[in-house]
Amino acid sequence: MQDHTALPAPSMQSLRAGYSALVLGASGAIGQAFVTLLQSDPRCASVIGLSRQSDPGFDLRDPASLERLALTLAERGPFQLVIDATGALLLDGRPPEKRLDELDAGALQDAMSINAIGPALLLQRLLPRLATGERVIWAKLSARVGSIEDNRKGGWYGYRASKAALNMLLQTAAIEIARRRPLAVVAALQPGTVRSGLSRPFVGEQAMDPLDSAARLLRVLDGLEPTGRAQFVDHAGQIIPW
Repeated sequence: MQDHTALPAPSMQSLRAGYSALVLGASGAIGQAFVTLLQSDPRCASVIGLSRQSDPGFDLRDPASLERLALTLAERGPFQLVIDATGALLLDGRPPEKRLDELDAGALQDAMSINAIGPALLLQRLLPRLATGERVIWAKLSARVGSIEDNRKGGWYGYRASKAALNMLLQTAAIEIARRRPLAVVAALQPGTVRSGLSRPFVGEQAMDPLDSAARLLRVLDGLEPTGRAQFVDHAGQIIPW
């Protein structure tokens, strides 16, 4: 059984004092929690939280909006920590597919756009805003169901496939990023089952508080060493098979 005991707010000791952070998807439960915790870290000089509702905002299905976002952030940073907390399980009210005969081309394309393609383009556009010559972290919320090896129950076709695609994109990008930023950490994160609009239809309120999840994930990120590859880890620091 998971220990959901509340943890004190973390401080990112592995990043330089006065580091800058960017949280994408800051309107979601976990995104909001990350912003709150980073604002309370005395080592963090600034936190920018952005989402579809913010100004500037962005839409993962609209590459032009991602380009506008990058241009807007051109004068901000550089950032030592970027957390991409975007993603969606329920798309336009459609539940996850439980059987093969429920597959729909449009729904699969939407899942890929929001959970894999959009985040990859965010990384492409915003990588130049990541600091060089020092430790930096790019963290992306993924999901354990994106693990091909760990898939034992089946179902949730589009969500699983889009998270698996995301993981491959992150791994491929991490190898390239390490060539110019050898101190960079790229991580795919499994936050646990967190109380949010995404999880409520499936687990109700029997889930982890978003602040607990975010605090655990920040501690995990703080302890990761650069390896030249992406790392797939959960909120307890356990490695998840790809």
